Amino acid sequence: MLSWEQSPSVALMQRERAWVEVDLAALSYNVQQILSLLSPQTALMAVVKADAYGHGAITVAQTVLQAGATWLGVATIPEGIELREAGIEAPILVLGATHTAEQIRAIAQWQLQPTLCTPKQALVFSEAVGSRASLPVHIKLDTGMSRLGTSWQQATEFVQLVQRLPNLAIASVYSHLATADDPDPTVLRQQQQHYESALHACGFNPNSTAPAHPLPHFHLANSAATLTDSSLHYDLVRTGLIIYGLYPADHLNDRVNLKPVLQVKARVTQVKTLQPGTGVSYGYKFICDRETQIAVVGIGYADGVPRNLSNKMTVLVRGQRVPQIGAITMDQIMLDVSKIPALQEGEVVTLIGQDGNEQILADDWAKLLGTISWEILCSFKHRLPRVSVGKPYRAKPPISEVHRQSRA
Repeated sequence: MLSWEQSPSVALMQRERAWVEVDLAALSYNVQQILSLLSPQTALMAVVKADAYGHGAITVAQTVLQAGATWLGVATIPEGIELREAGIEAPILVLGATHTAEQIRAIAQWQLQPTLCTPKQALVFSEAVGSRASLPVHIKLDTGMSRLGTSWQQATEFVQLVQRLPNLAIASVYSHLATADDPDPTVLRQQQQHYESALHACGFNPNSTAPAHPLPHFHLANSAATLTDSSLHYDLVRTGLIIYGLYPADHLNDRVNLKPVLQVKARVTQVKTLQPGTGVSYGYKFICDRETQIAVVGIGYADGVPRNLSNKMTVLVRGQRVPQIGAITMDQIMLDVSKIPALQEGEVVTLIGQDGNEQILADDWAKLLGTISWEILCSFKHRLPRVSVGKPYRAKPPISEVHRQSRA
């Protein structure tokens, strides 16, 4: 990703056709807003899997750590290695399941921290790690998500096994909430109860604030839970979507002020006038009912603009909303720009982002498509250059990290 420090000429070359802008100042701001919700004893893990939800993992990781996050979360070993190769030294939790000897060697070599989902996996890890220094591992409990993890009812046996095994050290015990973004908290509270019951059965006190309480971290909260209730924070929260400035549910929009980090922009490549009755794009899914000024824009579904948005979406041109018309093609879209006077080739079109007083969010696309904003953010392909804008800033050392070190 280009940084704000690079020369304008390089950045301009990356903006010749279409690009994604990543606002590092907004990213830093969001981290600070999230930290304001947390107690000094609670650390922040920024989830940067899937190339930081399409924002660019290395630049995002560097920025959020400077802003006050102290942990990173990834889904796969290669994602973690990419961050290590970039010189990032913060603890990195691999959230996905890993099993093979090759994977375990890579985890140890690159000082990543794996998730253990089953006793069998723990035995494999202990044997594969050998006599090297203890490997930090994170025990995953299934409290109702029905995805990865051992049932919370079998937590005691699982934890005790890992505690007995050589070469492994429990870094955290965690679980994942299934309905944290639902206004009805019934299932969330049930999962929280399951989680805390399991921890107490293992001899842990997740709600203690005393420096001498057992060393493993306890984490349950995703973005929605982080916004919902501080009782879900424990001493670590895992946030993804809200780091990037979007809300996981409408009823959580007033919990904290966030700034969207990502904008998608492209340039007009041709402007032409079509007569009434003229069809536009493949299949003539749009036929002009009047004389129509159209703009061809250099971005399409190969870049991550869903074809199912054809004839449904609007974009921003000179701060005004204009409709997209015709079928979205692999590399191009067409717009009805009849109300934009003397539009020229090379002018910028904002597909997602702010232009003047108007704003289009990934949420808007998600609602049109009947999906979620996470999917929209992750869909933008790598042939769209990620261009950093806005200057990030460095926060003071987090109080939570000082507190954790004193416990160790």
